Amino acid sequence: MALGETVLTDFDQEMANTRNTLERVPVEKSDWKPHEKSMTLGRLARLVADLAGWSTITIEKDSLDFAPPGEPYQPQPPPLPKSRQELLELFDRNVFSARKAITGSSDEHLKKTWSLLSGGKTIFTLPRITVLRTTMNHLIHYRAQLGVYLGLNGVPVPALYGPSADEGQM
Repeated sequence: MALGETVLTDFDQEMANTRNTLERVPVEKSDWKPHEKSMTLGRLARLVADLAGWSTITIEKDSLDFAPPGEPYQPQPPPLPKSRQELLELFDRNVFSARKAITGSSDEHLKKTWSLLSGGKTIFTLPRITVLRTTMNHLIHYRAQLGVYLGLNGVPVPALYGPSADEGQM
């Protein structure tokens, strides 16, 4: 089995679980956050939707610099979705793009290194295939955080890997 096919098995499952979570986001509560240091619900949902597309960057570029020299350190965050439909459309576009990029990648390309930088300094350099899995783990982490936000707002948390008490399966 090709490396891309192996990644797609996990990718498809995680993206389906992520979409199930995003389908429940109460966009009308986008400004809500559990603590002053926390991200808002809207920003977190947007991050989860965006993370689905990071695989495309990993495949199509050799590196990403979060703070390129000569540019502002903290760029303006992207706008928050105005509706659940807008959030899901963003997510679906990112998933489509990422899946297409992964499908079109050879084993040789996935074994080449990719680097994450900040201010021109390397944070890490790893094989693309490892970065794809790390990116998926990153998405899973923030999706879980989003699940906590949903629960704290009285929104039923979807079953992802097994039963969910909110869905009467426990």
